[in-house]
Amino acid sequence: MVEKKGVLFMLTKVKTLKGYKLSCIDGEIGTVKEFYFDDHFWAIRYLIADTGNWLVGRQVLISPYALNGVNNEDQYIVINLTKNQIQNSPSLASDKSISRQYEEDYYKYYEWPVYWSDPNIGVTCGLYPSIVSGQNQKKLMDSTQDDKGWDTHLLSTHEVSGYNIQATDGEIGHVEDFIIDYETLEIRYLVIATMNWWPGKKIMISPKWIERVSWKDSKVFVNLLRETIKQSPEYTDESLITRDYESKLYQHYNQQGYWSDEEAMKRI
Repeated sequence: MVEKKGVLFMLTKVKTLKGYKLSCIDGEIGTVKEFYFDDHFWAIRYLIADTGNWLVGRQVLISPYALNGVNNEDQYIVINLTKNQIQNSPSLASDKSISRQYEEDYYKYYEWPVYWSDPNIGVTCGLYPSIVSGQNQKKLMDSTQDDKGWDTHLLSTHEVSGYNIQATDGEIGHVEDFIIDYETLEIRYLVIATMNWWPGKKIMISPKWIERVSWKDSKVFVNLLRETIKQSPEYTDESLITRDYESKLYQHYNQQGYWSDEEAMKRI
């Protein structure tokens, strides 16, 4: 974890990464379009590339296994694959959803362990991105192994942006962005714009407080009262997500910060 004056640089907005160039071993392949995540562990499972006129008509999925670094200054992400590897990978039409069969073919092609637990595959593994060296994925791996046979439901960050937030006593706003963790590629927060209930305020909520996501209703259900959300620490686009800010946020909801579990894991 890189920290300077309380700023946690491993946290960034999805919209900040959109448009970053994708640099493969033998050249650029396009830019970041969006991400697919699962609503079970709230972890990024694929980066979707906008390849322009290359590989037209198909989705180009990049697994976290292939991510080898992020250069924020020059705005590009390093992909540890060749263009030929990507071009010859299992094809998925741009208008098709990601099926489990496609994922099995995808991971078999690259000879990577899958991120889900499936007795038919015989391999169990959690997310292991290489975006930051030295990260510890034991927590995610253990959680995946404990939930054998969980049904993956992948959602796109582009699609969920705009979903309404349903509190226990009514709607309160909509999803505007996602805050992801460079180190684990977990979604740490959803940025919520509440101006359709009261003007001008944005707040952040943790996926830990989300009850479920309904793609049918285009809603995210949270087990929180609207007034509780209203009184939470405000977030702005200029805000720096410091540990102090995060602590105040979790204290407001009377919850323990996710970093407490991670620090405990390091002591084991």
